[in-house]
Amino acid sequence: MKTRKINMHRKSKKKRLVRNLFLVLLILFLAVYLGIGAFFCMKGYGMYRRAVQDKSLAERVEEVRSSEDFTAYSELPQFYIDATLAVEDHRFKWHFGIDPIAVCRALWTDIRAGSFVEGGSTITQQLAKNLLFTQEKKLERKIAEMIAALIMEYKYSKKEIFELYVNTAYFGSGHYGIYQASVGYFGKEPSQLTDYEAAMLAGVLNAPSAYSPDTHMDLAQQRAAQVLNKMVKYGWITREEADVY
Repeated sequence: MKTRKINMHRKSKKKRLVRNLFLVLLILFLAVYLGIGAFFCMKGYGMYRRAVQDKSLAERVEEVRSSEDFTAYSELPQFYIDATLAVEDHRFKWHFGIDPIAVCRALWTDIRAGSFVEGGSTITQQLAKNLLFTQEKKLERKIAEMIAALIMEYKYSKKEIFELYVNTAYFGSGHYGIYQASVGYFGKEPSQLTDYEAAMLAGVLNAPSAYSPDTHMDLAQQRAAQVLNKMVKYGWITREEADVY
């Protein structure tokens, strides 16, 4: 009986030791993780500060708006707006510049792939990248982009952000902004686009070189079909309406 109690006591001590060791390792892991996170957050903030010191955000926005090719939100077809939101950022109207759901999904995809495969960027983050940063895939740049997105959401309305985004995005074949893309690909201003043309331009943004109607019309059409399917999925159009195109 005494031997049994001693063995039980030893097992209990061993369990406590293992549990305590696990807790210590967990605390150390969290400390390292938070330390690394803080380090990259500081680097990201520094990158953002350097970008706006060279030229303020307001100055960059004004440059875009003063361009002769600038297209106001009111001049964009509603179908184009809906199509772009469907494939680029369908929670755009509700998030605060960063979409936690998209970030978690992208992080899981990147972990499985072992590299930056999916970014989870919102339209606001993409605008921040277009206005302030390079396309280089670095963690500090991603954080700087998030910081800029939060600031943009505070300073500008959703309509202004969308407007600025489509006026700075690259559409392939040397076309920057929705006006150049609309005129360059279809010979008409954005307000004159057909629904199908609008869907095709919305699809180009994901991979401008691959989906350019000038060089890869077959892929551009396949991508337009994907855009229409997304619009059906999120309730912007019906299946019957999509099938018409």
